[in-house]
Amino acid sequence: MEPKIIPNLWFDGHAKDAVDFYVSAFPGSQVSYTSYYPQSAEEGLADFQMNLAGDVLTVEFELGHQRFIAINAGPEFKFNPSVSFMVNFDPSRDAKAREHLNDLWNRLIVDGQALMPLDTYPFSKQYGWVKDRYGLSWQLILTDPLGEPRPFIIPSLMFSQQNVNLAETAINYYISVFRDAKWGNLARYREDTGPAKAGSLMFGDFMLANQWFAAMDAGVEQDFSFNEACSFAISCQDQAEIDYYWEKLSRVPEAEQCGWCKDQFGLSWQIVPENMRELMERPGAFARLMPMKKLIIADF
Repeated sequence: MEPKIIPNLWFDGHAKDAVDFYVSAFPGSQVSYTSYYPQSAEEGLADFQMNLAGDVLTVEFELGHQRFIAINAGPEFKFNPSVSFMVNFDPSRDAKAREHLNDLWNRLIVDGQALMPLDTYPFSKQYGWVKDRYGLSWQLILTDPLGEPRPFIIPSLMFSQQNVNLAETAINYYISVFRDAKWGNLARYREDTGPAKAGSLMFGDFMLANQWFAAMDAGVEQDFSFNEACSFAISCQDQAEIDYYWEKLSRVPEAEQCGWCKDQFGLSWQIVPENMRELMERPGAFARLMPMKKLIIADF
């Protein structure tokens, strides 16, 4: 079954290089599809995209069975730790889990930065948070083999700035929007930490449309929040489903463009038809896409 929600990663002109790096670093990885920008304005290329004419537009790839789409674009958006990806090394599934965790850490840290050093913590015998050479951050964790199994890679959301103390509110909202949704584990702060108040979410995980996520309220002041560098594409079977998710999730009119929208927490979504690849292969599709806000399938 194709996943309904796919993380999208925005790169400043080096999407292909980034994907090649990730596929070489992560086990069980592959590139599945690459699309390209049009060659000219006559084919729909905008003036600000002329330097990308004929270049890679998107790369679809898998890391450990988690699908991603890399977007090759400009410098408008930069990664920050508000969206990271937890990588679960489970000793009950992998007898060399710690060894494999250390190996991946050593690959990701090259030209990167440790946000939390690889070490022993109260919640894990081996954990580290690393920002890689492209600015994307990963949380590598040796999981408790007695705990409930989780996928190898899980998107993780940090609620900070105006959204701090709203992680639980956001999760409850998302669960109300998506089908096949549920809470998983939950842990609360026992006392105020500064921005995070006692009782707010120290860690929680939840499932939306069979995709697991993790979330937390920032325990210390942060100078970043969600932006378009990390977005989540929702694959919709028809126009009615596009209309449904657009009505539920679009709350920032100025962010609406080419099927992209932002919810009330500032998280970016792309609400797209499941046959988007086929639609974009139609003559003139790129030109018709560019002025759209909510996508209208019939207009392709």
